[in-house]
Amino acid sequence: PHGAAPAGAAGHGTPGHGHGTPGHGTGAGGPAPAPEAAEPPLAPGTVRRVGSPLRPPGIRPAALTALFGALIAASAPFGLYALLPVVVVLQAVTAAGWFRLNGMWPARQGIVLAFAAGLAADAVLILAPAGEAAAALAGTLGVWFLLVIVVQLRHHGEGDDRLDSLTATAASALLAVVAGGLLAAVTVNRTAVVAVAVAVAVAALSRAALTVPWVSPVVALALATGAGAGVGHWAQALPEGAVLGAAAGVCALTGLRVASYDWPSRFVHFTAGVALPVTVAAPAAYLLARVLF
Repeated sequence: PHGAAPAGAAGHGTPGHGHGTPGHGTGAGGPAPAPEAAEPPLAPGTVRRVGSPLRPPGIRPAALTALFGALIAASAPFGLYALLPVVVVLQAVTAAGWFRLNGMWPARQGIVLAFAAGLAADAVLILAPAGEAAAALAGTLGVWFLLVIVVQLRHHGEGDDRLDSLTATAASALLAVVAGGLLAAVTVNRTAVVAVAVAVAVAALSRAALTVPWVSPVVALALATGAGAGVGHWAQALPEGAVLGAAAGVCALTGLRVASYDWPSRFVHFTAGVALPVTVAAPAAYLLARVLF
């Protein structure tokens, strides 16, 4: 427990909140309190943090998210192998962005380990029998969690540092494997993947373009639902498309919210801010494809 500072101690608060001024006694013949310590100057190139830590990624990351969505929507109709390169890039961006979002940089070993988890999941999905995609992803994730723990045993940092590294690496590996859910979904129904990809792209762009609080998410969700319904109508599955669009919109907004919890950082916004809206929607694409089609 920390008690109150003694009356004669130097203050550590903000200027203007001192308990006396230099040259004035305390009223009991004691020494005058020391003057308030001035705030240290900022280092060159740094910015003092003020206000909310929430900073939405903005329109340019949203455009890259839309590009991911367009590439997924264009390649999904051609099957798993056509979609694979896009998913691999998505997994790499997701792994790097998650570490930077958690303030851990550089973290090459953790990023490589998480990215390798995604690649392992992709390979297992390709080799797995039809209908066993969920078991393949879960099995890969279980093996990789064990590998992450073993690797972290070699960490020589403090206890808190080891725990932070373990948590970030495990979460990043989880997200990289989850992104592979798009490959699992395309083996179930390709239209579902197209609907989700288009809805995520529309949700990200509309959320970034319209910045009015409380209104923007509602509009983005409505447009994502409409985009999914449009794809569903084209595929003669309008209700299913609308459900997929709504779910993808919720996932995209959730991913954007998570990626916004940081100070303005171009690297965070152009990695986590780009990839998370798509990655978070991947399991929804697989689960809803299984349920609706």
